[in-house]
Amino acid sequence: MLECVANLSVPSRDEADVLGAFAGPSLRDLHHDADHGRAVLTLIGEIAPLEVDLHRLARVAAARLDLTGHVGVHPRLGALDVVPFVSLEGDLDAAVRARDDAAAWVATVLGVPVFLYGPLADGTVRTLPEVRRRAFSDLAPDRGPGRAHPRLGASALGARGILVAWNLRLRHTTMDEAREVARALRGPHVRALAFALGAGPQVSCNLLDPLVVGPSEVYDAVAARLGEQRVEGCELVGLAPRALLERVEPARWARLGLSDAATIEARVGSAGLGPALEGPGAP
Repeated sequence: MLECVANLSVPSRDEADVLGAFAGPSLRDLHHDADHGRAVLTLIGEIAPLEVDLHRLARVAAARLDLTGHVGVHPRLGALDVVPFVSLEGDLDAAVRARDDAAAWVATVLGVPVFLYGPLADGTVRTLPEVRRRAFSDLAPDRGPGRAHPRLGASALGARGILVAWNLRLRHTTMDEAREVARALRGPHVRALAFALGAGPQVSCNLLDPLVVGPSEVYDAVAARLGEQRVEGCELVGLAPRALLERVEPARWARLGLSDAATIEARVGSAGLGPALEGPGAP
């Protein structure tokens, strides 16, 4: 069983809902943020039906989205921006195969250049930040045209372990302070960026090893630096493994933006879910 997290450059919640309607039964969660101009659609299922649903979603997204007029604070390469595959049974090779098949399909059918991240055929591992930094400069696409699609840009397709996307909203905090917080959080287990949103700064985190450094540890670090009263709220983007919640006192779940209903197990059941949900993930 695989998880596929389609990060799309989508202007509105209404448009995100339209796209979600084409994602089929594999769709388990849909998150949209207007300030980011981004929709995150979490698909989970066996590989064959998951591929069918992803292809349908990607075709409709390619027909409806146009990056040339897109606005949003989130960095982006394209309309079908970032699509990682995650094995929920601890088999990263299965995620790599699914990524490579999807990359060939996106490049051939949609005519969109694709950059790969995660394990590569030469034995190296490329990270998503590396793709964002080097794309079309000293890094050529791995599949498809050598130039960005005029309307859809490019796509980054990855294979990785469990990752949790989680954000903090801050109040009475300047952007300079928010950037300092993000810098202080960054490390082998956390990627963090600061964004200026309409309601105030946000520190957006990718928790690479969420069972080692999870929302509670990040929240406590920010509260120790700024004071807890300056943390407006927290949100989970997508789904998290239930094991993450089991590391946190239930009394803290609401404050951290966590709930049992937003776990992978709650959306698909625990049958067939294996060690990938029980240990740390990978970038």
